[in-house]
Amino acid sequence: MEISIAHLYPKLLNLYGDMGNIITLKKRCEWRGISVKFEEIGVGDKINEHDLYFIGGGQDKQQQEVASELYSNKNFLTEERDRGTVFLGICGGYQLFGHYYQPFVGDKLLGISLMDAYTVAGKKRFIGNVTVETDFLTPQTLVGFENHSGLTYLQGETKPLGKIVVGNGNNGQDAFEGGRYKNVFGTYLHGSLLPKNPHFADYLIELALEKRYGEKIKLSKLDDEIELKTHNSLIGKAY
Repeated sequence: MEISIAHLYPKLLNLYGDMGNIITLKKRCEWRGISVKFEEIGVGDKINEHDLYFIGGGQDKQQQEVASELYSNKNFLTEERDRGTVFLGICGGYQLFGHYYQPFVGDKLLGISLMDAYTVAGKKRFIGNVTVETDFLTPQTLVGFENHSGLTYLQGETKPLGKIVVGNGNNGQDAFEGGRYKNVFGTYLHGSLLPKNPHFADYLIELALEKRYGEKIKLSKLDDEIELKTHNSLIGKAY
């Protein structure tokens, strides 16, 4: 089997170890004998069809540089979403998956509307470890680290990744973290996310393989003792 992964704008959006998510996806495929076709997409590059797209987080300045470039590919990426392609966006990337991000100072940055959500800058910065309880993963928990002042609000058919157990999540008000619509996933969890949540990494890989081959594929088990010890050690810890 083969899987195709694209990393969007890694030179601009790669805060807090987000590159670790790509490393995790690639290694967990390779350990199972699944070959990985990988492409980095920079500003000005053509975006080709892939099974999974990843975009990380960045500060407002980097988001501004990426936003118009990403928007110019909105139609293609929307078609990819509707074909079942998998997307994972972290922090700033998550915000640009919605309709817009309004910075505290400056013009509104238009997103690509892969999910029905919008973000506005808040006055308070949310920093610390996060524990989320999901209803679609086994184990059910996600852990990570948030560092953001953006307040994201979900609408319509876009649902949260899960309910906050510890932390602030999307906006510090509704007790939800992240968003998901079809095979599009967004979250504020840095740190990086997937090494500490191998079950989520495998879930994304399975969805990407299903998109490519048109059938559900169950991944073989890996020895995740160390990864799950790390995961479990962070459950419920705020700092």
